[in-house]
Amino acid sequence: MKLKISFILNVLIVLMVLFASIVMFANIKFMSGSEIVLESTGIGMFRFFTVDSNFFMGIVALLYSIEEIKILKDKTYKISRKLNIFKYMATVSVSLTCFVVFVYLGRIVNGGIVVLLQNSNLFFHLIIPVTAFLTFVLFERNNDLKYKNTFYCLIPALVYGVFYLINVLIHMENGSVLPKYDWYYFVQNGVWTSLIVLPAILFITYILGLIIWALNHKK
Repeated sequence: MKLKISFILNVLIVLMVLFASIVMFANIKFMSGSEIVLESTGIGMFRFFTVDSNFFMGIVALLYSIEEIKILKDKTYKISRKLNIFKYMATVSVSLTCFVVFVYLGRIVNGGIVVLLQNSNLFFHLIIPVTAFLTFVLFERNNDLKYKNTFYCLIPALVYGVFYLINVLIHMENGSVLPKYDWYYFVQNGVWTSLIVLPAILFITYILGLIIWALNHKK
């Protein structure tokens, strides 16, 4: 029963990622009202960790659902540890997206959390991360992931952090960076704050990773 629910939810995640990606890519607005923030059109949308993490989740969910079909046909078939690790990494990544939105960005952007839950970002910031989290910790529990595998969850955030830092450094003017190049407002008090922000984000990511690993791990 859990396998079938997991399969349905993974297919749903794939469809939601596809829908939200098309909506943002094509600049489709199905919700109106407050100022729109942290959205972009075309290929430029991939500069956001929000989009990258959700896109990663969508790809992994697709691969996972294909493997689950094989299990439904052949009970002896088993999902590889490698794919379970990728599922774990993707789940932590979208959970980090949701955490940052509600704990940090929702407090500093004009309009608050409301403007961060509009159109495609309603799915990217909330619905997909929550669905992915619940799917992984409730319906995909296993002992395949070892404690040493928890460090893999840092890779997406670290790679993106390096990209973000490089982007900030190449757009510095008189020691500061315009908000359009610092879209998460991480270094508006000075580029030196990146020495605090990046380690802090990695620390939060790993804590989330440990929690998700513990909830997924069968006792």
